[in-house]
Amino acid sequence: MKITTKGRYALRMMIDLAEHQDGGYVSLKEIAKRQNISKKYLEQIIPVFHGTDLLRTERGSQGGYALGRPPAKITVGEILRLTEGSLTPVECVDDPIGCDRSVDCATLPVWQGLTRVISNYLDGITLQDLLDQRRESYSNNYVI
Repeated sequence: MKITTKGRYALRMMIDLAEHQDGGYVSLKEIAKRQNISKKYLEQIIPVFHGTDLLRTERGSQGGYALGRPPAKITVGEILRLTEGSLTPVECVDDPIGCDRSVDCATLPVWQGLTRVISNYLDGITLQDLLDQRRESYSNNYVI
């Protein structure tokens, strides 16, 4: 499993929205500038979030994007599954029936276990955790 640029940028965009949630709606232009990501690329990521409760949108001059839920209720796993699809390391975990060796496969339990570890890890990290971690590193990084 390799996380694509789309997944990495979507996560950065969501963290940026979490950091700036007190300011109301945030434009893609602002996010793009702060994150050094092309606005056009962000425009390609946004449709992935349509139909979910992760993002709210507002049209107009004061419009933009905001988180649809509190940062403590959005996990890294959710974001990556939306952008990447499956987080399994091998195809046969998603579709063991499609593999003619699945019944006798000695390695299938390894891949299923790895999938559980990956999912548990990514589902155990919220945007709030990332914000808190970032704030803590900033507070411990001062020079007199």
